Amino acid sequence: MSERAPLAVEDQPEDPKQPSVPAGDDRGGSGIRQYLGRNLREYGMMAALIVIVLLFQWLSDGRLLIPNNIASLVQQNAYVLILTIGMVMVIVAGHIDLSVGSVVAFVGGLAAVMMTSWDVNWLLASVLAIGVGGLVGVWQGFWVAYVGIPAFIVTLAGMLIFRGLAIVIVGTTVAGLPPQFNRISNGYVTNALGYVANLDVITLLIGGLAIAGLVVTQLRSRSALKRMDLTTEPSGAFVGKLALFAVLIGYVTYQLARSAGGMPIVLIIVGVLIVLYTFVMGRTVFGRHVYAMGGNLHAAVLSGVNTRRVNFLIFVNMGLLAGIAAVVTTSRAGAGVAAAGQNFELDAIAAAFIGGTAVTGGIGKVSGAIVGALIMGVLNMGLSILNVDPAWQMAIKGLVLLAAVAFDIVNKRRAGA
Repeated sequence: MSERAPLAVEDQPEDPKQPSVPAGDDRGGSGIRQYLGRNLREYGMMAALIVIVLLFQWLSDGRLLIPNNIASLVQQNAYVLILTIGMVMVIVAGHIDLSVGSVVAFVGGLAAVMMTSWDVNWLLASVLAIGVGGLVGVWQGFWVAYVGIPAFIVTLAGMLIFRGLAIVIVGTTVAGLPPQFNRISNGYVTNALGYVANLDVITLLIGGLAIAGLVVTQLRSRSALKRMDLTTEPSGAFVGKLALFAVLIGYVTYQLARSAGGMPIVLIIVGVLIVLYTFVMGRTVFGRHVYAMGGNLHAAVLSGVNTRRVNFLIFVNMGLLAGIAAVVTTSRAGAGVAAAGQNFELDAIAAAFIGGTAVTGGIGKVSGAIVGALIMGVLNMGLSILNVDPAWQMAIKGLVLLAAVAFDIVNKRRAGA
């Protein structure tokens, strides 16, 4: 049977229980209120992120948003952002991956050994490490997709296997990595254009391009939806959301341009991944098949979706992203550490759920997951600035996760009623 892709609207299918808004429907305040009501979770998480940032900014006497702290926020939490992108795809398809933290330790340790003991060039070692992550994904995807073992069991086994291998390969710590490799997570884009009013010009240009790209892609997407007579959000909500994101990007760009280093290299890596996977999930047959499987697996099979192939590729992709996160984490630490990646899988899963990914699968966006990852990152940094005990930090993050999922369930019941 040939593959037949379900029709896409924006990043994901609309909830069939929600009334649709005709294309170009601009009914003023009433239309905006109805739209916001139907998308309460998405906008609620954005509002929660802003509230949390402002709260910690107040509690820390303005220290949270100083330029160097914003750069550190990105560098310290890049692994969450990277892993969450892959975890969204896994959860949307109706699976879970408990092994990514152990894979990060295993792959990162292997990369460190390649550079220190085998004299492999740092760039080649990084590429090989990502490839090893992909092979781990092939291993786990085979058992899930073609043998039929539940992903929970396969990845639980993987968590034990790859943590053990990390301890065997690394021992405790493998240090002395090349400075170029360490620069991946700790370095900044070279300032080749100087400064304007003490602002890094390269950072300003990158931020300006990001805003321009956001505006152009969103306008083109909205125009395409209108031409096909598909659902679009009211003009007021669209303009407001676009303006909010542009202001946030502009503010972060301004602060980074004032920081000691400028634009972190790892932020460029994360930004490219966000753009790439937003496109994959919203504009490709593969992305639509992932949503179709999570929404209704039986219907997806009847529609001609090759579910085995899609499941296999989902875990290969998760392995590749775990490999990238391993390179970033090892570069940040400046050493391969057997204990690296502890609870990384929990951070990624929590960020995905906080960002609006449904526990039951079928619903979730990369953009929402990034918001969830940023909430986790702000909590990590804010609580650290306030010198909160690590045990209490874990408890607070657990409560935030529980509140986010409870909010999602209550919102769905309200919508159904």
